[in-house]
Amino acid sequence: MDHEIVIAQTTSDDEELAKTLARGAVESKLAAGVHIDAPISAFYWWQGKDEAAQEWRISYITSSDRLPALEPWLHEQHPYDVPQWVTLPVTGGSDAYLSWVVDETRLQEERAV
Repeated sequence: MDHEIVIAQTTSDDEELAKTLARGAVESKLAAGVHIDAPISAFYWWQGKDEAAQEWRISYITSSDRLPALEPWLHEQHPYDVPQWVTLPVTGGSDAYLSWVVDETRLQEERAV
């Protein structure tokens, strides 16, 4: 396979926004699929204060060549000043699934004929 697969993650403090961010990325072919984890407890230091929040983790399954488009898209859509943005390499998986991820992150004109 020519493309590396990655999982890019962010969070949201609003479940409906998390769903909107998930759907938008899939509809835009920026991610093949997105998982939203049930509310998680987040503890962090922000602007000089110890903070705690309930958030939803959003995991985008995509190919690494789509990250240059996915990251700015996410920053435009996300209301946080500094949204979490981390990427994790996928180091293995079934060939069929990994091929599906690559295929689903291609725009129609990019798909192999």
